[in-house]
Amino acid sequence: MGRFFLPRKWRMPKLVFGLIIFEFPFTVANLALFGIAAPNTYRTILWRVGGEMGFNSDPSQVAYAAYNYQKMETPVVWSSLNTNYNMYVGVVCMFFYLIKFTLWLLHIFYPILSLILHIALAALWAASLYLQTAPDTVDPAHQNKGAPWYITKSCGIVSDKTERGYCMQAKSAFAVSVIMLATYALLIVLSIWSLIPTPEARAAHDTKLAEKKAEKELYASEPYDAEMTAEEQWQHMWELQQLPRTPGTTAPAPAPWAKVPATPRTTAFNQLHGGHQDIFAHPRSPIHASPQQYQHQQQTYYPPPGQDGVGYAGVAPQGQQVYHDYVYDGNGKGTAM
Repeated sequence: MGRFFLPRKWRMPKLVFGLIIFEFPFTVANLALFGIAAPNTYRTILWRVGGEMGFNSDPSQVAYAAYNYQKMETPVVWSSLNTNYNMYVGVVCMFFYLIKFTLWLLHIFYPILSLILHIALAALWAASLYLQTAPDTVDPAHQNKGAPWYITKSCGIVSDKTERGYCMQAKSAFAVSVIMLATYALLIVLSIWSLIPTPEARAAHDTKLAEKKAEKELYASEPYDAEMTAEEQWQHMWELQQLPRTPGTTAPAPAPWAKVPATPRTTAFNQLHGGHQDIFAHPRSPIHASPQQYQHQQQTYYPPPGQDGVGYAGVAPQGQQVYHDYVYDGNGKGTAM
């Protein structure tokens, strides 16, 4: 079961890209030539010229039969189906060429996609060549069972310059059609060749399957897999994703005072030394000082008149110990007293 797979890499990618680039000018030329020929620029003229030279039937015979209520069908090679069909094929090829070139640039134009696309386009061009080389047997006296005269013969046999130009355009359109079919046929061969896996591709595919199987078995053997619900498993995976991938790379937590909203009332209160932000505004306050600096810091005491020996919060008479709410000892967080 695991031995069958479709390779996604081309055997000769440079050749494939070269064929894609080579196809572009002929796609444009095909669209231009059949666009000029539609709907009936020179088809009937070439039919008449060939009838006058005896190479095929004459369009006047079909008109005469229709005038006398006789059934005489127009040969396919001289019908409007031939011109319109080729013009539609040119439009379709240009559309898929733009898609194909875009997929190639995105590196997703796989051989299997190329095989399906080019088989369809090659079938369209095969039908186009059949229409362009269909026989003309409506006139028993002048039957042509092969390609029309402007393909099999030189355009120099036509004396009129305009008609000679039409002959060269029709011949060029047929040549472009042959080149397009040959290009698609070569791309089909390269696609089939690339779809045949090499030993290296098989080994890489087997390795990938083994890794997926091992990962699936490891996930199935997790202890919490059978005990936790689907919602709990999702919550667990989400919590794991929140952990930092590399220790020490997380951003430091913002300072406590950075999150305090600054309102006019808060600003005025802090300016009057009534808020807690005043502590953090002075970097040399006792909280930010080191233990050595804190021990040698001199306390200034101004006792009110007549109340000597009275201690206030954070201020004490000389020789008495000062107790603060928190004392920083340099080993992590402060220790409550």
